[in-house]
Amino acid sequence: MSTVWQDIVRNAISLRRELHQHPELGWQEQGTAERIRQQLSALDIPWRVCAKTGTVACLNAGSSGRHIALRGDIDALPIVEQTELDWASHTSGCMHACGHDGHTATLIATASWLKAHEAELPGPVTLIFQPAEEGGHGAREMIHDGALENVDEIFGWHNWPALPFGELICPDGIVMCGNGTFSIRVIGQGGHASQPELCRDPVLGASAITLALQQVVSRRLAPQASAVLSITSIEAPSAATVIPGEAKLGGSIRVPDENTRQQLNQLIEEIAQQTATAYGLQCEVECHPRYQATINHADAASRVRHCWRQLYGSDAINHSLPVPIMASEDFSYYLREIPGAFALIGADDGNGHDAPCHSAYYDFNDQLIPKVVRLYAALAGAADDQLG
Repeated sequence: MSTVWQDIVRNAISLRRELHQHPELGWQEQGTAERIRQQLSALDIPWRVCAKTGTVACLNAGSSGRHIALRGDIDALPIVEQTELDWASHTSGCMHACGHDGHTATLIATASWLKAHEAELPGPVTLIFQPAEEGGHGAREMIHDGALENVDEIFGWHNWPALPFGELICPDGIVMCGNGTFSIRVIGQGGHASQPELCRDPVLGASAITLALQQVVSRRLAPQASAVLSITSIEAPSAATVIPGEAKLGGSIRVPDENTRQQLNQLIEEIAQQTATAYGLQCEVECHPRYQATINHADAASRVRHCWRQLYGSDAINHSLPVPIMASEDFSYYLREIPGAFALIGADDGNGHDAPCHSAYYDFNDQLIPKVVRLYAALAGAADDQLG
């Protein structure tokens, strides 16, 4: 194992923990972007600003070989961290609870290794440090600002605490579902709690709508459909003796394709309206599309699996976890533009890295960094004979 490789991994872990201490929400990642650009400049890798807080760098730019891109996301979440780790967040109410700090550090480590072997690369390699993955459509804005210019193929990954450490999922076709949100305003007539007959109770109506909608997937879609509909919030603030005038519901859907999205959105509208009418109420429904499903291209996914098997053996490919995963990813934007693949890689090593993404107790498993750098190096065609 080379000293250079050991230094790259050690520096990446240090950077990851530094980023974890200073998380920034989507489209606010100025400090994170500055650190990324400092690292790239120190490596003498040219970069440019892309989509405000995003950064695009390129190695071996003059080559005529196949041009691949590697992506890391950089934003954090509005979560109060509860880990009490030495590198816990210093920013109140903000936390890297999804591992984007680790994805960023891994891409910087990859940049270090590829720069040391730039002359051996068969083609150009673009490094995409993308902001605002968590609902901010950062990938879409990076594409609009030219992040994929002249790129032939793109690869990305996400750590996954629900998988055993080092096991990879990268199927041909859909790997993660699309998503959407909806809001329902239930409008009634408020009044004294002792006189419900003079009121039109929106709390009761909202409760009925909640129960009806939670049965849509099990009773209105085919059992084979990979879909989720969840009511995630109910708001009807009032006093203990007052029936309020309105209530608000919020929720989320997960869908494998746009036909299922349209079907679910139509059912949400119909069921909410008809249930409200049955309770003497009115309602307003708004459905908001977010991300489409993340759908791998077969050739690219096959290459990822081949490289992982070559590096870590056939047992490192997971065949047991059902796909698609119901979580969503804006990497889907890239895969709608050019060929590529997105992988999930297990983080659970039995040493406290099983807290799910978006949990206040989550922490990225730093031991994933060298494993994924080796994958990225293999995809880029860089030498790995000295890698650990």
